[in-house]
Amino acid sequence: MKRTLALGGVAAGLLASALVTQPANAAGDVASDPLATTGIAAKNVAALWLTENAANLIAATPYDVETTVTSKHVSTGGPTADTKPGVVPAIGDEKATTSTSKNVNLPKTTGKVFFSDGFENKGTKYWPKWVAKNPHWCTATSVQSNYRNLVATAGSCVYNTETNSATMQNWVFVPGYYQGKTPWGIYVGKQAFTHYDYDVYEDGDRNYAFVTVYNGLQLGTAAPVEITQAEYDTYQKNGGGFTTRRKYEKVDGKWVTKYYAWKFKDAGRLGDNVGGQGFAYNQKVGQSVFVFGYPSGSHPDGNAAYSGKTLKWSYGKTFGAKASAIKAEELVGVKSSFTGEGSLGSAWIAQYKNARRLGYLNGVTIGVSDTDGNKRYDTSVSAYFDGETYGVYKAAANLWTGSIA
Repeated sequence: MKRTLALGGVAAGLLASALVTQPANAAGDVASDPLATTGIAAKNVAALWLTENAANLIAATPYDVETTVTSKHVSTGGPTADTKPGVVPAIGDEKATTSTSKNVNLPKTTGKVFFSDGFENKGTKYWPKWVAKNPHWCTATSVQSNYRNLVATAGSCVYNTETNSATMQNWVFVPGYYQGKTPWGIYVGKQAFTHYDYDVYEDGDRNYAFVTVYNGLQLGTAAPVEITQAEYDTYQKNGGGFTTRRKYEKVDGKWVTKYYAWKFKDAGRLGDNVGGQGFAYNQKVGQSVFVFGYPSGSHPDGNAAYSGKTLKWSYGKTFGAKASAIKAEELVGVKSSFTGEGSLGSAWIAQYKNARRLGYLNGVTIGVSDTDGNKRYDTSVSAYFDGETYGVYKAAANLWTGSIA
């Protein structure tokens, strides 16, 4: 689904001060939906992506619902802060530090979220091969939270705006993903949070989401191990079909049914493994930000500038923007050559410290634009992070998930 929007914007402002302020009446703006609600369900999701040599991860393509924003029109519209500006420090950066670097060291916090439209069996009844239907990915990032278990991305990478079903299926986050490799494990989503106006009305000004994830999982064995029938039945009754297998084998001249399950090992908490960006809201428009993401696809002129395989960055100052076609009157934009596919959910990081690879998350890409009409994307846009955004973030940041291995 691709939508063409009218865009307007204006540059203004300086970097805002860093004072944490609790926004008023934030709780009523929060909407949440369950993803994998039990340990067995979560391991089942992990098995879909990790087994068969991570075939479903490798087969996934960039999510192609990018919003293409087009227009040369410039207006005086854009966002305004609803409370005082505030920040939440990054993991490990709670005490102020300073550093300088001439190079851009890419953050470990960024990775890809994967999801699908369901699954189908392309194996046999007793030894199935589960294949994800329409597997896709977006960019996402780890952010600070009380239990170091929170991921931020675009709302359209969590909530299914194409089918109007609640959320994407089989949702996982893989930091540092590269061609089937999961260096810090796979993190299954437990609960998704967004703004009520996005959940109900698909309000573009609120296109962001925060997802709590369980501890990471890695395959503990190269092949499924034998289990008892009682264990097998428990998996089946609790949605663990991807995790289990059964087959007939000849033992002492008799055919018997044997039961198997994939075993996992705990990879630890997300924030302990890769860190987590801080969070900033109600910042003045006009500050400089780095944008980190996995752009893919082509520019309108057909040039395929990005493969989506490796993490890329761009840099610029934010400016106010509008996109009325998605009910978005308070967006921010930044000059960037990122193409839309794959870059949805890219992290906008303010005050990024190269040496520590940390800063403050202050936006996520929800669309791209060719503002000068030369058939090359030159602008990315994000919802403006205000006090209501902080309220959604805070609701997610205080929830425990734990280990499921």
